[in-house]
Amino acid sequence: MAKTAEDLVRAAKAEITEISVPEAKALVGGKTIFIDVREPPEWVDGTVAGALRIPRGVLEWRAASEEALKDPSVPLVIYCKSGGRSALAAQTLGQLGFANVKSLAGGYEAWSSQKPDA
Repeated sequence: MAKTAEDLVRAAKAEITEISVPEAKALVGGKTIFIDVREPPEWVDGTVAGALRIPRGVLEWRAASEEALKDPSVPLVIYCKSGGRSALAAQTLGQLGFANVKSLAGGYEAWSSQKPDA
């Protein structure tokens, strides 16, 4: 039987670390790099300030050429709209050798639904 996208996301989430919105917000402004893996039309909904915008479909190629990602030990928080693509992206970045990758649980929808002081 063929696997579904949901099967792949579930498997990725079993291998990666997810963090909550409050945990992620505590990392803003520090050394952590946020990566928005949504597609360009989704960026109009907002983004985490200072996040790199790298669509999921080109992540593997851009990770190799992006100056901010030259150090594979740099802390990363990956997010998408709701958490599926970011889980897959976090898994992929781990496979590429990045050692400190987390996925934002609930994605940008969860981020934007929390009050600014949350």
